[in-house]
Amino acid sequence: MKNQPPNIENCRIIDLPKISDPRGNLTFVEAGRHAPFPIKRIYYLYDVPGGSTRAGHAHKSLHQLMIAMSGSFDVTLDDGFSKQKFHLNRSYYGLYIPPMIWRDLDNFSSGSVCMVLASEYFDEGDYYRDYEQFLKVVRPSQ
Repeated sequence: MKNQPPNIENCRIIDLPKISDPRGNLTFVEAGRHAPFPIKRIYYLYDVPGGSTRAGHAHKSLHQLMIAMSGSFDVTLDDGFSKQKFHLNRSYYGLYIPPMIWRDLDNFSSGSVCMVLASEYFDEGDYYRDYEQFLKVVRPSQ
């Protein structure tokens, strides 16, 4: 897991394996193969009320792979210089988010479930929760 400078272009959709079967499909994620980091934590968001926004933070060192397990939602990523929006709606696509990228989630469909695979255990000290503070770190000379 090599650290790259924060850049929106380092964020990407990862195609996950999809094994089709008449009885239903199967998708899996392997650390180091599909998730470009070791997986130490898995959590998920669900029952998000309509019109709500989630996330609103960046991580100092945490890598994440975000997957729409059910339904759909939008993820807006921001490196402090540019923004990019992703619409997640397939359980066989994962959105890789490296450290130092601000994220906002919104536009949750009814019944949506967002699963996140994370490279580290929870650590409140790894968060930037104030956007202006985040900008001061990624754009120190401005």
